[in-house]
Amino acid sequence: IFRPFDLALRSCFDQTNASSFIIYSTANNQEDKMGVLTIYLDKATNLKNEDTMGTSDPYIKFSLEQDNMFKDKDYGDMKSSVKKNDLNPVYGETFHFNIPSLNNMELTVKVMDDDIVSDDKMGKSKIKLEKHGLNATPKEFKEKVYNRVFGKDAYVHLTLKYEE
Repeated sequence: IFRPFDLALRSCFDQTNASSFIIYSTANNQEDKMGVLTIYLDKATNLKNEDTMGTSDPYIKFSLEQDNMFKDKDYGDMKSSVKKNDLNPVYGETFHFNIPSLNNMELTVKVMDDDIVSDDKMGKSKIKLEKHGLNATPKEFKEKVYNRVFGKDAYVHLTLKYEE
């Protein structure tokens, strides 16, 4: 039995020698297995106020990309809820990305200030997932998203796990 995608050429019939043959690909018939990267966003601390009037309204944006040599592959973006007037917001939110593996995967964590006209970036961090040996056991991360010369640095507190 051949599936439509397995068949490169169904059959050819040569009238001169009355022979027929089938050509098919030897591609792997197994379904592509996807794993799940789970991100638990706990909180952000010591965020820098980006608003001139009032206090920033932060949210966290996650972007996942496979950093390949020739062509990167984007696995999408996810966004937390907005926390109004809070420079130490607590989220308690969970996000899931379906990915084939951790190979060359890079998670970008951006802290944004929700504004009417355009959102301001409050901080950013990148995590190379392959380097951390993630598995089904949750692993805590405290990612610096803004480095202050004077005062406390800003952090995002996450828990990550990966299951195949």
